[in-house]
Amino acid sequence: MPDGRPEVNDGWTPREVDMRVPNVARMYDYYLGGKDNYAADREAADKILAHAPFTPVLARHNRAFLLRAARHLAASGVRQFLDVGTGLPTRGNVHEVVRELVPDARVAYLDVDPVVVAHGRALTATDDRTTVLEHDLRNVEAILADPVLRETIDFGEPVGLMLLAVLHCLSDGEDPYGSVAALRDALPPGSHVVISHITGDDAVTENSTEVYGQANTGMTHRSRERQLRFFDGWTLLEPGLVRLDEWRPEPGTGRIGAGGDYFLCGVGAKSS
Repeated sequence: MPDGRPEVNDGWTPREVDMRVPNVARMYDYYLGGKDNYAADREAADKILAHAPFTPVLARHNRAFLLRAARHLAASGVRQFLDVGTGLPTRGNVHEVVRELVPDARVAYLDVDPVVVAHGRALTATDDRTTVLEHDLRNVEAILADPVLRETIDFGEPVGLMLLAVLHCLSDGEDPYGSVAALRDALPPGSHVVISHITGDDAVTENSTEVYGQANTGMTHRSRERQLRFFDGWTLLEPGLVRLDEWRPEPGTGRIGAGGDYFLCGVGAKSS
């Protein structure tokens, strides 16, 4: 190609995607042992692993928390789910898990990454109760105004809002607190929010901030106190904002060990 970028025609990657730039979703896929990543993603991820070798364990526990929380919401009567910043599809996606309990559950996946959207649409092409849309969490107004989204999600009924490992991709200047508040205010009582977010303030944090600063999105580590602000207006369910391996673990679930304190998670409910 004239600009020196490799031409892509693999059926998944839109031609406007620059494979030379590390991508957070594809790095996460690499941590999970997936194959939907490129050399730049693996190189950046390996830099993270050099300082934080426990990252793949955290990624797996983050995924496990997502599925536990989704099952809890489905068992509590939530019949529709809005997963923002969904990432690349993997085994045990939200729509698959919640339909074990709610066969007619409706799910909307949103992501800013066109590669993620392409993969998601291919996976759910024949599923009329699931939609995959390209949206940016920094523009909640556009999300809420999307007529295709509203064909899937009824904002008059409780919604399970999933924000897994996405809020730390927004800097404070991009107002993630405002985005969460705007989504909360658009949802009716009975809705829930599921959040996971990285924390930490040492050399590991400094390294990851530098590496992700060269990727398609940055990385902002927030303390427990700052993460609790995302639950303003929600009732935080027990056991509160805790480590990934501490939120209602299933029997036989192991502890994370080293690095376990670098990721926190919680579930909030909207009562009024």
